Amino acid sequence: MTLEQANGGSAPSHDHNKDRHNGDKRRPKRSRFRNRPRRPQRRTFPSDAKLYGALDLGTNNCRLLVATPSHGGFEVVDAFSRIVRLGEGAGANKRLSQEAMDRTISALRVCSNKLKYLKVDRFRLIATEACRMTDNGALFLQRVKDEIGLELEMIDRATEAQLAVAGASPLICEDATRVLVFDIGGGSTELAWLSIENGEQKIEAWTSIPAGVVTVAEEFGGVFVDEKVFAAMREKIRPSMEKFSKETKDFCKDGQGPCHLLGTSGTVTTICGIHLQLPRYDRSAVDGCWLNGHDMGSVTQELLMMSHQQRAASPCIGEQRADLVMAGCAIFEEIRAIWPTDRIRVADRGLREGILASLMKEDGVYGKNP
Repeated sequence: MTLEQANGGSAPSHDHNKDRHNGDKRRPKRSRFRNRPRRPQRRTFPSDAKLYGALDLGTNNCRLLVATPSHGGFEVVDAFSRIVRLGEGAGANKRLSQEAMDRTISALRVCSNKLKYLKVDRFRLIATEACRMTDNGALFLQRVKDEIGLELEMIDRATEAQLAVAGASPLICEDATRVLVFDIGGGSTELAWLSIENGEQKIEAWTSIPAGVVTVAEEFGGVFVDEKVFAAMREKIRPSMEKFSKETKDFCKDGQGPCHLLGTSGTVTTICGIHLQLPRYDRSAVDGCWLNGHDMGSVTQELLMMSHQQRAASPCIGEQRADLVMAGCAIFEEIRAIWPTDRIRVADRGLREGILASLMKEDGVYGKNP
């Protein structure tokens, strides 16, 4: 079973979703703000299945994924995600606050308990921008080791970009020869140019821009965002994007942009969920979905016209992320402006999936049934 099957079936294409929402008159259009339905029961797995774990501690989220090798890739056994805002305020003073560290310790205890309870055989635990950019990031990771027993690895930006690409690359279109992969994080944004020849993918160039949804929102404010504030956000981000574009102009020497964009981040998955008018966020509907530039731009404009309270009421955003979503949209709009294309694929996968795939490939079990 593939990763998509493990999460409720294959992701729909853009045309399918358009037909479902616009052409099927037998089903009434659902409100975006309806109460969430019950989740399906968790599946059970063989007791002897070898389990792998991947933890991604970022600037905004703490995420854990546990999976077992399966035909076509791997099958998800358990997952955990909590907004911890570890990097809250760190962009200004270059230090992790006591409150943020305490919140993160609480989430990491849950992750530790899951790893122990499930008896995960192999795992890799990584920390990214919040710990990299702060003076006490290394001290915090030592505290995690001392108090919880988890040893997190502070990876560099190159490794982060490689893992994000590895996690999302299965969604690259088969006929694509050149793709721009981007990951809008809490404290940084990774961009990577991929070339594809005879089915082989190669990272031709990459960069990590020190601007993410948390750092941008904290600089400009995320509660009241009008067109003027939004334009200022974009202007702040633009020079770094343009610098990477100039550095990689030879890669696009024929004057053509990417065959398509591949976005892996909460920003693009949120925009996709809103575009699909989901009554609650549904990974199986979002992951792998194709959208065009008009779809994404329309949602951004719709969000820009909303109040903070209205954005918080959206089930695909929520109160905890309402002050961050417009910062993410600003970064995404700059990416679309500099590398225009009408084909955008959305990936609800990234670092954790990249870690799992790499661990299983090292053991020679990736894509194999246990």
